[in-house]
Amino acid sequence: MHEDAEGAALASESLTRAPLIVAVVGPTASGKTDLALSLAGRLGGAVVSADMGQMYRLLDAGTAKPPASAGVRLVDVLDPGEPSDAGAYARLARPVVDDILASGRVPIVAGGTGLYVRALLEGLAPLPPRDPELRARLEARRPGELHAELARRDPVTAARIDPRNPARLVRALEVIELTGRPLSAQLAGGREAPPWRTLYLAVDRPRSELRARIQARAEAMFPAMVEEVRRLVPGRLRGDEPAFRCLGYPQALACARGGLPASEGLRLMVDATNAYARRQLTWFRRQAPTRWLSPADAAGQAERLYREALT
Repeated sequence: MHEDAEGAALASESLTRAPLIVAVVGPTASGKTDLALSLAGRLGGAVVSADMGQMYRLLDAGTAKPPASAGVRLVDVLDPGEPSDAGAYARLARPVVDDILASGRVPIVAGGTGLYVRALLEGLAPLPPRDPELRARLEARRPGELHAELARRDPVTAARIDPRNPARLVRALEVIELTGRPLSAQLAGGREAPPWRTLYLAVDRPRSELRARIQARAEAMFPAMVEEVRRLVPGRLRGDEPAFRCLGYPQALACARGGLPASEGLRLMVDATNAYARRQLTWFRRQAPTRWLSPADAAGQAERLYREALT
């Protein structure tokens, strides 16, 4: 049977129960996109990105976007100045997944942003809309001050948020102010049952190999990232847009502005990426029922697990 026809038949069979979606997750530089694309070819599937960096237009050098010919959905869908969070991602991605299912294909969600994946595939507790005035007051404060207040008012959420991530700190405090309840308590209060089943898969690489891959990728990316930022800032962008929170771009911005030597910027990018990869590993081992695959023939293992999950 032709691969596309066989993939459509598999997807159709899965619809006799709840549809089965594949989520290819795990740490940065582990090979998620390659696995997702290979699996899509085997199953007649379509890949949906769950990577914040890949969603932003213009920032290409440091976001490891797949080629346009790969047909990955939700790449280059946001302007750099548009905010992005898990809820917004889920609202964008849900119709895309529904469309793939309606066409009889297998949705393959690929990305390492754990909250984005969970928001789409498992749902999030309903939270209040953003309050511009309140957010402006919170955004005027230093991240360290925000994190200290959050640690007092919602220590569970504070422990999960990087103290250098002001966007998430502001949102957590905003929710407390608007509802009078900690974000952690609201998220624990239950989610709407998803209309599908999810098979979580990840490539399980030794830590030393993952660190080497992160180093090699950063060395290949960083010079182009600095040049990219120089072309964009201050001409088209200011440099304080939400897109510049993506890994490596704060360091590339500092180098482009002359405030940091390129060698130091690269070192800091590698350090930040390794720290992020550790957090991703912890998240997907604890927060999702992930099946960890050997790098050797990961696509073959993934296909077998998919077929088994259908039976």
